[in-house]
Amino acid sequence: MNDGRNAARKPLLVLNNVCKNFGGVVAAKNISLEIFGGEVVGLIGPNGAGKTTLINLITGVYKVSDGTMVFGGKDITKLPVYKRARDGIGRTFQHPHLLDRCDVWTNIIMGSDMAARKGSKAEVEKELPEILDCCGMKNINLNAPLSELSYGQQKLLEVVRVLLSHPSLLLLDEPAAGLNNRETQYVAELIRYAVKQGIGVLLIEHSMELVMSICDRITVLNFGQQIATGVPDEIQNNQEVITAYLGGGDDDADD
Repeated sequence: MNDGRNAARKPLLVLNNVCKNFGGVVAAKNISLEIFGGEVVGLIGPNGAGKTTLINLITGVYKVSDGTMVFGGKDITKLPVYKRARDGIGRTFQHPHLLDRCDVWTNIIMGSDMAARKGSKAEVEKELPEILDCCGMKNINLNAPLSELSYGQQKLLEVVRVLLSHPSLLLLDEPAAGLNNRETQYVAELIRYAVKQGIGVLLIEHSMELVMSICDRITVLNFGQQIATGVPDEIQNNQEVITAYLGGGDDDADD
């Protein structure tokens, strides 16, 4: 986690009153937040609150209806998806986006091709063991078909793969969903690894234990609106947040 000196630094990502409408449906309304390098910002809220929509706006999958986004000091509001990825925005998905018919190594290399501007395959091979060790996968057979990995290992592998692309900003969409307690701890270790590299992390997650233990700040969404932003203790004691989310609700549907 960061050392609390954000005031002396420039944010990596700045969202200013970002809005998204799908016809008459408001999916995001006046969302404003900052993410600094080397910190973890949590994004929580009930299912359908607009969390994944916000990631899709940041990555360029969806175009904003209003507002601006600045990444690395550059306005990316109208930038296409591939240019945002090339500039250093990496993401994972609620369900792993991997190549089912390929082996583990091919999945790693295909997904880390964005790192070519920063390093070679030889450098990927050098960095890979350390990252795999973080998530308990140092002994996996890289030549094995992807199908030999468990669902949890596949989700962890997706995080490993995006880390190897050396992003400046890492967007994690429910990385611990469907994982057991040990695998969830491995997710935390991968996030800590990212923070040590100076990467800014935006974490969408329903596991409050993970969110509260690893996030520096948390933003809460409800019906596309930002109802609170603060450090974990502030969020846990915010009555509006408790009523909207922490007090209960089903966590098993996609956002």
